[in-house]
Amino acid sequence: MQRRKDAIQTTAKGEPFRVRLPGFISDEEVGLGDVIKRMTYAAGIRPCGGCEQRAAALNRWVVFTR
Repeated sequence: MQRRKDAIQTTAKGEPFRVRLPGFISDEEVGLGDVIKRMTYAAGIRPCGGCEQRAAALNRWVVFTR
């Protein structure tokens, strides 16, 4: 329960929630918005005007690290 409280406090301070995925991510951090952008591009969905704003907001919220 303490871990969850720490995570909520971290995101409230403006820092992104960091999710560790060793073995799946290269040395650089990847935001959730970038992951969704890559998946939709691979599926053939063309980006719209709000896609960049969505990606930036999600990148500020969740970051995948190694």
